[in-house]
Amino acid sequence: MRLALYLNLSLLILFPVSWFAPLVRAGLLPLFGLSEISVLSGIASLWETDLVLALLVALFALVAPMGKTIALAMIQTGRGPRAALAPLTWLGRLAMADVFLIALYITLAKGMGVGRVETAWGLYLFTGCVLASLGLSLWTKHVGAKTPD
Repeated sequence: MRLALYLNLSLLILFPVSWFAPLVRAGLLPLFGLSEISVLSGIASLWETDLVLALLVALFALVAPMGKTIALAMIQTGRGPRAALAPLTWLGRLAMADVFLIALYITLAKGMGVGRVETAWGLYLFTGCVLASLGLSLWTKHVGAKTPD
C-alpha cells in the first residue's frame, strides 16, 4: 500500500504542473505562430467571457482532483474513513469530463477547417494524472486502505 500512497502523493506535484502545461496549440492561420492554451489560461480566458463556465472548469480541473488526491492520501494512511472511497472514485470522474471536453473541442476545431489545432504534451500529462488518480482509488479500494508500515 505504500507504493500506492507515494504514487498518489506524486499527483500533488503532477496535477499543478499539468495545469500550467500547454494542452493545445491553436492558431487562426497556418502561417502564423500557434498560441499555447493551458488549463489555467483557459480558465482565465473563460473568466472574462463566462464566469459560470470558468467556475465549473476550475471545480472539475483544479479543485476536484486535488481534493480527491488529498482525501485518498488520508484514507491510505488510515486517517480517513474507508467508506469515502466510493464517492472519491466518482469525484475523480469529474476531471475526466474535462479531458473529454478538451478532446471534443480539438475534434470540432479540426473538423471546421478554420485555423490549426495541435495537441500538446500537457494534455497527455493531465489525462495521465486523471487516469492514475482513478486507478489509484480503485487499487486502494481493492487492496484495502491500511496504515503504511
